[in-house]
Amino acid sequence: MTNQLSRRALLAGGASALALATLAACSSPDRARGGGSGGRTVSYWLWDSNQLPAYQAVADAFHEEHPDITVRITQLGWNDYWTKLTAGFIAGTAPDVFTDHLTKFPQYADLDVLYRLDELDATKGIRDDDYQSGLAELWKGQDGHRYGSPKDWDTIAMFYDRKAMAKAGVDESELQDLEWNPDDGGSFERMLARLTVDRKGRRGDEPGFDKDDVEVYGISSNGSGGDGFGQTQWSPFTGSIDWFYTNENPWGDRFRYDDRAVQQTLAWYYGLADKGYMAKYGVFSTTSGPDVQLGAGKCALSFNGSWMIGTYLGMEDLDIAVAPTPIGPTGKRASMFNGLGDSVTKQAKDPEAAALWVAFLGSDRAQRIVGEAGIVFPARPAGTEAAVASFRERGLDVSAFTRQVEEQTTFLFPVTRNPADVQALLQPAFDDVYANGEPVSSLTSVNEQVNNLLALT
Repeated sequence: MTNQLSRRALLAGGASALALATLAACSSPDRARGGGSGGRTVSYWLWDSNQLPAYQAVADAFHEEHPDITVRITQLGWNDYWTKLTAGFIAGTAPDVFTDHLTKFPQYADLDVLYRLDELDATKGIRDDDYQSGLAELWKGQDGHRYGSPKDWDTIAMFYDRKAMAKAGVDESELQDLEWNPDDGGSFERMLARLTVDRKGRRGDEPGFDKDDVEVYGISSNGSGGDGFGQTQWSPFTGSIDWFYTNENPWGDRFRYDDRAVQQTLAWYYGLADKGYMAKYGVFSTTSGPDVQLGAGKCALSFNGSWMIGTYLGMEDLDIAVAPTPIGPTGKRASMFNGLGDSVTKQAKDPEAAALWVAFLGSDRAQRIVGEAGIVFPARPAGTEAAVASFRERGLDVSAFTRQVEEQTTFLFPVTRNPADVQALLQPAFDDVYANGEPVSSLTSVNEQVNNLLALT
């Protein structure tokens, strides 16, 4: 059986769900359990090219411990990754193990295309408290079974160029304790005004500033955030008010975008574009993300996740530093706390070999190797410590990311049923607010639609 899937179908959720349901009904169980002759091989997929060398080193270390098993790694870009993975499930060519995401695994678990890790010998001993608090629990389905082994974690902070701050006359210490509120934006908005410059050299807090002819924006633009719960856009602000996305987490069944407090916060955030402090929708292409904008001198502050540290450090012309997210009305700063995991597919030819690989990926030895590469923060404390040391050796203080975990100012990524269908409803609604000037009150309607969807499943 073959199917050709488009990215549009994948993101729409319903089409991919139907296709995968067809797979679940007609795929052969022998395909998942069959063994091969000779040496054992495990295929493994990931999407981040920056992490490929580190994970090859992990695969080499794994082979030292299990010389009869070879791991073949395939790296695909994010835009192709999920399309090809879904197509692989349908065609019977999915990898044995893959890097999984919290927005994807609930649907795969529901469609019974993943092994329960607590039912495989090598992974059944995974314990929640082996990892940073809260990460491992997120990879359990509504049935209580574990479908992913934590591999890393991330938080959000503000990247900036020290030279650009000096040029603007900003003392870097000012960035450490900025505060914001949805009424006047607080010291954070005043900082953005100072950092924003129009094409005639006038700053956003100076007379004559032209908000329609901006050369350097105070803060980076990164789309509406509707496709990822505003993780690298507005989540540090909505996370620092008395609000959360759903009525409970994980597995909430009601979203709360109809709440007045969050709508007020989002109105303030998108309003930064109207003031000229942030680019309006479409000024930068989808390939010109926050890192590109900062590197090109088109913004002064760039909100992004810790998984992007290596990319920013690679900007040779910039003297990169990081500041924490601003303090909100609750009196605390906030960051989404997200993490990736590794899952075993039911198409694995040798499930126990695949499970051995996943167990190794989640071990101290493997996560120290990844941490020492200085790309991401591994999920285990030992790996995190190795990463912090690696970044420090390269001249970057990453405490803006780690302090959120240490000070317990994080909130977890929202996990619900039917995540692809939820995002298919939310993204165009948020795009309309940012791109087309729809009032944030319009989110009340889509919130009802999403809740109706969850009520049906």
